[in-house]
Formats: sequence, C-alpha cells, structure tokens
Amino acid sequence: MRSKYLAAALLGTALLTGAAFAENATTDRSNVNTAVHKEGQFRSSKLIGVNVYNNNNEKIGDIQELIVDNSGKVDDVVLGVGGFLGMGEHYVAVPMEKLKFVNEPVRTSSTSTTPADKSTVGANTTTGEANRANRPERATDEKWYPDHAIYNATKDQLKAMPQFKYN
Repeated sequence: MRSKYLAAALLGTALLTGAAFAENATTDRSNVNTAVHKEGQFRSSKLIGVNVYNNNNEKIGDIQELIVDNSGKVDDVVLGVGGFLGMGEHYVAVPMEKLKFVNEPVRTSSTSTTPADKSTVGANTTTGEANRANRPERATDEKWYPDHAIYNATKDQLKAMPQFKYN
C-alpha cells in the first residue's frame, strides 16, 4: 500500500516539475530576439538579375554578383553590361553605395499616367465586385527585392570601365 502512495507522489512531483520547466522554457523563448525584415533590406539572392537603369530610364545592365568584404559588408556590385544571351557581356564592379534601389516600376515614355474611364476601373461590370488585380499589395506580400536599381552612367561609360574578372 505504501508503494502506491510513493509512486503517486513521485508521479505528481514529476508532472509538476515538468510543467514548471515547460513554462520557464516558453518564457525564456519569448525573450529571444527574432530577425524581422525591415524596409530597405533585400535578400542578396534576389538581387542577382535585377535590372539597372541610368537617370534617363535607359537599361544599362543587370546585377550579376555582390562582392562582400570579410565583415559581411557589400563593397561592390558586379554589373553585366551589353552582350546578348550571355555572349559578349562586359562585367564591371561599381560601389554599392552608388546604386539607388527603387521599388516602383521604371517609367518609360510608353507608360501612361492617365487613368482609364473611372466608371469601369477596378470593377466587374457584371457583378460590381472590385477587381482583385487593382487592389494594393498587402505589406506581408513584400517580395524582398527592388524592382530595379539606378546607376548614373551610360552603357558606353560602363563598357569603358576596367573589366571585372573572376579569378
């Protein structure tokens, strides 16, 4: 009989200790800082291939590589300039701080800034429901990379720069 009470006491103690341990573990985890995406931060893997334009909205190349120093800071960005389907492309390294990243699409002379007839924009004419394509993106849908980058140079100026060579 005594062993029944002893077993029950040990089991109860174990359960209470486990619950207290689990509560402390949960509390301790809440103090851990979690990494959260901040505005102006981009995933490096998503920057590769981003188009680069000059101040005249002319495409001058695209991002091929990011050159990082031993502290993890991006020093240079390698741009691919010219060429066709990877043939004849000229690689140049430009300082990261000289690039300006832009989230909005490039405005060209063919981009219209005048809205269409406002009576039909964003509405389904048969049901009256708003068109989902015209709704703004939610903040949680952020894509973690910019639409494009701007570098103040022409294609010819970039081609005249010393070529970046991978050793």
